[in-house]
Amino acid sequence: MEQIILLSEILIINLVLSGDNAVIIALASKDLRKKQRKQAIWWGAIGAVVLRCIMTWVAVILLKIPFIQAVGGLLLIGIAFKLLMPHEESDRSEKASTLWKAVQTILIADVVMSLDNVLAIAALANGDLAILVIGIAISIPIVVWGSNIISVLLHKLPFLIYLRAGILGYTAGGMLIHDPKFGILLETLIPNLSGILPIMLAGLVIMFGWFFKSRAQRQ
Repeated sequence: MEQIILLSEILIINLVLSGDNAVIIALASKDLRKKQRKQAIWWGAIGAVVLRCIMTWVAVILLKIPFIQAVGGLLLIGIAFKLLMPHEESDRSEKASTLWKAVQTILIADVVMSLDNVLAIAALANGDLAILVIGIAISIPIVVWGSNIISVLLHKLPFLIYLRAGILGYTAGGMLIHDPKFGILLETLIPNLSGILPIMLAGLVIMFGWFFKSRAQRQ
């Protein structure tokens, strides 16, 4: 049962945090013929699964080093804040005219834009590489297959941005607590904080995003 719950959490995190990747996939394959577009998406998905598994496996190993997980947690908080900062919309990918170019674009985008996914899932997996690989292998094809749907949902349901940032904040709190050295130090200095830190950080990043969005709308 624990493994099923863990697999479900990995799947949900991948789906929620992969919206930007879905937009890039849709753009990269937009100008291809229908048959080539499907091939580009699925070849890109297969490559993304392999690359994401390697990146996350490396992250799992690195997060066992003292204070590295705490640094990763702070980095994840920074990503969550940046996600909620007002920014101008821009195309972060060029349209591809050939099958191979589209696959290359999809793979490069996945590597460049997946730091939040990798850190969050590596922390959540807690060394269970089998569940980790299964979760990634299932979720990435779902993301690329539903890339257009995800793109539309992100525009129609703005609260998903807050949900993504909240998940990153919550995961970052867990990383700070579970760091082999920093977690013990935190428990010693502030004993009552460790249990609620993930929830506090999730709420903090959501409030941060709401504040800056409200201020931007008033200007």
